[in-house]
Amino acid sequence: MSSANKRRWLPRSAFSQIFVLIAFLLLINQVVSYITVAVYFIKPSYQQINQLIARQVQMLFADGVDIGRENLTLVAALNAKVKDNGMQVYNHKDAILAGVDNATSYQLLSSQMSEYLGGKAEVRVAQGRAFQIWIKPPQAPSIWIKVPLSDFNELELSPLLLYLIVIGGLSVFGGWWFARQQNRPLRRLQKAAISVSKGRFPDTLPLSGSTEIIEVTNAFNHMAQSMKQLEQDRALLMAGISHDLRTPLTRIRLASEMMVEEDQYLKDGIVNDIEDMDAIIDQFISYVRQDLAVKREAHAINRLLEDVAAAESSRIDIELALSPCDMVPMNDIAIKRVIANLVENAIKYGNGWVRISSRQHPDAIEFTVEDNGAGIPSTDIPKLFEPFTRGDSARSNTTGSGLGLAIIKRIIDIHNGRVQLSNRPQGGLQASIHLPLVQAQYQDD
Repeated sequence: MSSANKRRWLPRSAFSQIFVLIAFLLLINQVVSYITVAVYFIKPSYQQINQLIARQVQMLFADGVDIGRENLTLVAALNAKVKDNGMQVYNHKDAILAGVDNATSYQLLSSQMSEYLGGKAEVRVAQGRAFQIWIKPPQAPSIWIKVPLSDFNELELSPLLLYLIVIGGLSVFGGWWFARQQNRPLRRLQKAAISVSKGRFPDTLPLSGSTEIIEVTNAFNHMAQSMKQLEQDRALLMAGISHDLRTPLTRIRLASEMMVEEDQYLKDGIVNDIEDMDAIIDQFISYVRQDLAVKREAHAINRLLEDVAAAESSRIDIELALSPCDMVPMNDIAIKRVIANLVENAIKYGNGWVRISSRQHPDAIEFTVEDNGAGIPSTDIPKLFEPFTRGDSARSNTTGSGLGLAIIKRIIDIHNGRVQLSNRPQGGLQASIHLPLVQAQYQDD
């Protein structure tokens, strides 16, 4: 496995890293606790039980075994001696029928029993409703002695197992809760940063978490407030400039209306320049507007496409290729502005042909505006979304502010979508817009 694949499986977020670290430490703690209990509690208990059983076996053979008329075999004679203490003696065949083969042999217990009895012995343990200890004593290797432990069964071990499970579960839950609490301010910061990047300035974030996170959150609050104030100042400045520019433009237009008929060509040039300047001012105002974060409602994208095509029908016949599409949550006025800007560019830079299409995707809808113009060099396409940037072919032919595509990208980013520009193989430019069917809601969880 390559190092890249190994890193892919490692936790990358702070939450997962903290949680895995705590879970790993708790696992080690559980293993050490279990081994400690086994070595210092369970093992001595088994040793003590093993020693007591060994003493009973020694006493069984200490006085000898009387084989006579009443007890014709060694097994019968031994059973006569142990009938009052619960022990039972079997020959090998009967022991198999009684389940000795289902018992588990323990080397440690066998070694201890051999040491206690002074010869090679074997110890097996059968677990069921009650513990049963099987011993093959060195005094009589052909027999098995079964010792039931009615007061020591596996159910009595369940509190220990239950304790370990409960403590382990609570520890893991506590580690998860601790990691989540540490990660919550970071997630809040992430969501707030995404909102700021989309032109939405959230309220001041609460100062919580560790000292380092509080300092970062405090710095972010100051930065967000400064950016909000800067954005408001910029919007006010642009709106003021746009408003003040329109006043002299209006006076110029009124003055041009009073020009004599012989200066009609001058009048037409002045009027065209004024209209271009009005359009540029409108684009400035559109770019600095902050009214896009309104509540979004579900709308049919095909209806908006048809409305824009109908509005431009007096200028050009637009080819429509619309597929059935689901309703999309959007600000319909803003998206209609996007469509109108794209169509305007297609008419302006194309050669009399514009095509609008739409299609449905599993998690989004897509609409495309195509033209048959000269296209744009591929290296210039990423720069076109920057404010005041225009393609080479546009600079020499038309006037404008270079804000059209920047406005489009800003609106689509606010809708959590994406815009793509590409040259058509047949010639011309193709602009594709993807709008998600479900708008992400950045809320603190």
